[in-house]
Amino acid sequence: MTVVVTPDFDTYRWASIARVTRELPMVRVHWADGVRLDCFSLWLYENTVAIDPITRESTVDPFDLPGPEVLAGAHIGSDGALVVAWIDGTESHVHPGWLRSIADTKHLPDAVSGAPTVWTATMEEPPTFDGSAVLDDDSVLEAWLTALVTHGLARLRNTSANSEAMEIIGRRIGPIRGSNFGDVFTVEAIFDRADSLANTGANLGQHADLPTRETPPGFQFLHCVENTVAGGASRMTDGLAVVERLRAEHRDHYEALTTLEWVFANRAKDGDHRWIGPMIDHGTTHSPLTMRAFYPVRLAPHMAPVDVPRAYAAMRVFSAVAHDPELMLSNRFEPGDLVGFDNRRILHGRDAYDPGVGRRVLRGCYIDRDDVLSRLRVLRRNGATAE
Repeated sequence: MTVVVTPDFDTYRWASIARVTRELPMVRVHWADGVRLDCFSLWLYENTVAIDPITRESTVDPFDLPGPEVLAGAHIGSDGALVVAWIDGTESHVHPGWLRSIADTKHLPDAVSGAPTVWTATMEEPPTFDGSAVLDDDSVLEAWLTALVTHGLARLRNTSANSEAMEIIGRRIGPIRGSNFGDVFTVEAIFDRADSLANTGANLGQHADLPTRETPPGFQFLHCVENTVAGGASRMTDGLAVVERLRAEHRDHYEALTTLEWVFANRAKDGDHRWIGPMIDHGTTHSPLTMRAFYPVRLAPHMAPVDVPRAYAAMRVFSAVAHDPELMLSNRFEPGDLVGFDNRRILHGRDAYDPGVGRRVLRGCYIDRDDVLSRLRVLRRNGATAE
């Protein structure tokens, strides 16, 4: 019996290979639709001979790898798999569906989310799902998380409106990322004991949380336990739409926002996190957009004095665009609503309200982007069937 082991725990549709050409130590795999993949001998070795069958991880340190000539040949098996012959006389059968997934770049980190859907106020409401089944039905969780990673914003309705629901649903997604506010925090006006502007009734301008961190939390989740106040509507703006507008209509300000740096610092009695970066942080080639835009924790300019006036001018334009009604959604939280959003992409804010009349109680938590995408991959893997 031929055993075809894949170097991970995913499932793959069988994609029979049409042709194999060799110029050792390279093997070129061709499919009937014209797609091809170049495979280096040692890459094939690492993902076949060197794979531990239990952990599906490579077992060979690079220093101990054989030379490229370890590959003696390759051909197509009777089942359409790639058969690799090694110089010791053994053979490895490589799953053609796994090879095709590499050729189709489905192994890349953001392949699970695909291209983002950029939105404006014409969307009117966040993508919304029935949250009453999210704890028991993986298909509901998958649909919600899919919308969350594509739109950067998605809502559940009809979840339980008790104070424990946020943590239970959050841990169903993945590990909760703690902060100086705790693992699961409460957003409520607490008058003279407020540890953040969020815990007042004041207006909150459009912002992203924790720009004081080297890597701000990927996603934020807010769950409404009680809301009997007048006002306090939640506002959301897609940072990708803001970037597009700035790049197209305010190029000089966009340049300042993406290059001039600020020191961010949280002003807490029991914590002192600090980071330096531009307000619109594109990071490295594969980094997601990070909006470092929260005025209560922007401490000081970190730039030449001559650049400070244009940095402030650019911030004013940034704020005007982020609050443009054409780009911004405004929705009231109702008890049982749970809104998730990409904290590094989506700018959120809140209308002012009178904390002396009624109560507005939200429970919140952060979950890193890596963990949300991992959960979505596993949900899709468990729901897939191999052919």
